[in-house]
Amino acid sequence: MPKAGAENKQKYQDYSSQLRIHSNRLVRILWKVVGTFFVGLAIIGVFLPLLPTTPFLLLALACYAKSSKKLHRWLLTNKLFGTYLTNYKEGKGIPLWVKILAIIFLWITIGYSAIFLVPIFLGKIILFIIATGVSIHILSIPTLKKKKNNISS
Repeated sequence: MPKAGAENKQKYQDYSSQLRIHSNRLVRILWKVVGTFFVGLAIIGVFLPLLPTTPFLLLALACYAKSSKKLHRWLLTNKLFGTYLTNYKEGKGIPLWVKILAIIFLWITIGYSAIFLVPIFLGKIILFIIATGVSIHILSIPTLKKKKNNISS
């Protein structure tokens, strides 16, 4: 059975022909810096639920698609994020446990902030509207179905 990394590398070869690397060197450097900044925010977002990981990774992927095939390939074939990004990009969805954890942490952090940290009533309402919108978006993403192992004897 091929490893997930090998699978992602094969899928990457299909995507690489679609990349539009910018011709200006300075612009490519800028896209790389911005993409790396978004990867950093995504990593922080893994530990701080208030920061959304997936949107930052998708932004980084878009930045790398304009600046560097090497960095684009690195992100799509990354052990931690590669399969996740590929599944999202292909519209396959995200695992149910990721949806559940994202919504739980979202509401805990937004709820705590709204109740204990934000003194203005309008600010509290805005936070709850944001949490509702993000929850609706997460729930609208398809749920990734687990592959069944077909073992034939």
